[in-house]
Amino acid sequence: MDTDGTTPSTMAEQARLAWRNVAAQLSEAGMGFDNLVKVTMIIPDAAEIPASRPARAEALGDRRPASTLIVAGLANPAWKIEIEAIACA
Repeated sequence: MDTDGTTPSTMAEQARLAWRNVAAQLSEAGMGFDNLVKVTMIIPDAAEIPASRPARAEALGDRRPASTLIVAGLANPAWKIEIEAIACA
């Protein structure tokens, strides 16, 4: 979700927002994407996976943290992606 509580409607928009949210959390901890050691993405609809990839590529660039992709339901049916990120200082 965005800071105003809204959720974009498309996977591409939600993926970009999710990665921006990860960046914000890392920044608050004095870290950045270089500090990521593990990323888990949960996507309810496997057909949406290709639409999630550009945002990931933009966020991570050449970085390659350990990564898991899970196809499973999320708590809110409007959500198309959830990202769990583990970072190390």
